[in-house]
Amino acid sequence: MAKRRQAEFKPDECLFASFPPGVLGYSLVLMAQGFYSANDDVVELNPSNFNREVLQSDSLWIIEFYAPWCGHCQSLTADWKKTATALKGIVKVGAVDADQHKSLGGQYGVRGFPSIKIFGANKSKPDDYQGGRSSQAIVDAALNTLRTLVKDRMSGRSGGSDYSRQSGGGGGSKKNVVELTDDNFDRLVLDSGEVWLVEFFAPWCGHCKSLEPEWAAAASAVKEQTKDKVHLGAVDATVHQGLASRYGVRGFPTIKIFKKGEEPEDYQGGRTRGDIIARALDLFSDNAAPPELLEILNADVLKKTCDDYQLCVIAVLPHILDTGAAGRNSYLEVMMKMAEKYKKKMWGWLWTEAGAQMELEASLGIGGFGYPAMTAINARKMKFALLKGSFSETGIHEFLRDLSVGRGSTATVGGGALPKINSVDAWDGKDGELPVEDDYDLSDVDLDDDIGKEEL
Repeated sequence: MAKRRQAEFKPDECLFASFPPGVLGYSLVLMAQGFYSANDDVVELNPSNFNREVLQSDSLWIIEFYAPWCGHCQSLTADWKKTATALKGIVKVGAVDADQHKSLGGQYGVRGFPSIKIFGANKSKPDDYQGGRSSQAIVDAALNTLRTLVKDRMSGRSGGSDYSRQSGGGGGSKKNVVELTDDNFDRLVLDSGEVWLVEFFAPWCGHCKSLEPEWAAAASAVKEQTKDKVHLGAVDATVHQGLASRYGVRGFPTIKIFKKGEEPEDYQGGRTRGDIIARALDLFSDNAAPPELLEILNADVLKKTCDDYQLCVIAVLPHILDTGAAGRNSYLEVMMKMAEKYKKKMWGWLWTEAGAQMELEASLGIGGFGYPAMTAINARKMKFALLKGSFSETGIHEFLRDLSVGRGSTATVGGGALPKINSVDAWDGKDGELPVEDDYDLSDVDLDDDIGKEEL
């Protein structure tokens, strides 16, 4: 077999947002110093100024989300400064330390570093920059976007910041905030079995008015990112005084968290949309069931899982005749434990039997040996990494931990795309059976008739 060429998931990106244990001290120094200073033309952004500087601005922004420990981010710094200087007065260039300000990174779906996003006319839906990482390539992309923005404005299709026109400047729709009352509270919140963040407000309260657009924007993002499993609601406590009294509300706004079977707890976080979203996602992860472990039965199962999740973890297990049901279940149990352990990552988990999906095995360099095997695929980049340690809790944990901090050898999926997937029957949970061979009746065949005879 030809030796496969090893590569990183992407030459210009650190995939996952966590500190590698070996570089923690160095990372702390970097965070203290920062990548950019007041002398640079790069605007340092954080949850405190992002709303004012970016979302409420009519300017075009191109923003780098970085992590101090990420080597690719460090390599980009010089070009990013050069880009900011070249675009000064034309396009705003910003940077977010998304490792320190995880709420901002989470709000915009940042999973790898550096991530570059362009905030144009619709600030609530930035575009991902997919071009080269040289200053020239970035400047060209920014100017192209600027030209499009100007043309749209001239044609009357856009007129400044969309953000300022949504929900009173909130960047989200009020329709995703559930109006809660004395009549529906128990049914919607307490009996739902799901997580709720509930704001108790008074219409005359200035702080409540300031929170309203943030709450609306957070409600929209949380609804989408948790697939409607975490909800944001609001109670007018001046109208529904019974509810306010029931939960000891004394000031406004008061935010409480409701979880199934538990006493409500006071929300203690920040009041920006980023803070609210981050807390909601933490609650979702803490209370979510582990992801489902699916057998690859057809192309739809593989495609949907790998499209819906940033990473899909796939095991190729030995044939059922080699392990029996007990052996297979032991492998599946290990996978389910790992899925539980890493459920906050929101990865997809799949398995298949050796030989059932030969083209998939071949594209991942597994084919024909070394079962059980495991791979992790980033379908967006068509990169994968192979488990080289043992198929055990310890071995898989080390494999996934390295991936989560951007380490480990990886390669491109064979052919640059997911291969053809066969449709197969689901495993019935039983031991395998050897195929039944056809029986031949040889009773009427005299094998000895010609022995010893000579042809005349």
